[in-house]
Parts: sequence; C-alpha cells; structure tokens
Amino acid sequence: MKAIWNGEVIAESEDTIVVDGAHYFPINKVNMNLLKESSHKTVCPYKGQASYYNIEINGQTNKNSAWYYPTIKTESMKDIAGRIAFWNGVKVEN
Repeated sequence: MKAIWNGEVIAESEDTIVVDGAHYFPINKVNMNLLKESSHKTVCPYKGQASYYNIEINGQTNKNSAWYYPTIKTESMKDIAGRIAFWNGVKVEN
C-alpha cells in the first residue's frame, strides 16, 4: 500500500492494518520529513485520543491529514500503536 499526496509517496508498506476503513502504516515506513506536528486532537471512544500531523510537500500544506494514537485506549486496538493513518485528500492505494 502507498499513501500519496501532491505527487509524493508519504508512506509505503505491505504491512498495513485496516481499522474503520483507514490503513495504518508502520511509522518506520512513513517519510516523517514530510509531516509536521499539529496541535489538533480528536477522541475515539474505543481507540483513545488521536494526535495529528500536517503534511507539507512542495510548499503546500494538508492540515491534520495524518493521525496516530500515542496511547491506545482498549486492548483490542493495540495493533495500531506506533502506526499512522491518512485522510483528507491523501490517496491510499495498492
């Protein structure tokens, strides 16, 4: 799987975990140079509090378009710990 935005591959891995339709990529398969920490947070009742990144490529910013869970709330979601998912115009494809 690949996560692509603005013509750049942000993440690529054969080892994604799909939860609620989102592919969670291992953090070591994500180009972290393209991500900038955001102050945005959301809460999922069974995953916990999500933290976000903005994606910055070629002078353009896609705000809050990548997220991760620093602490997983339930044991059933522990497999997405240390992984990042994408949305908001980021294309995830094979």
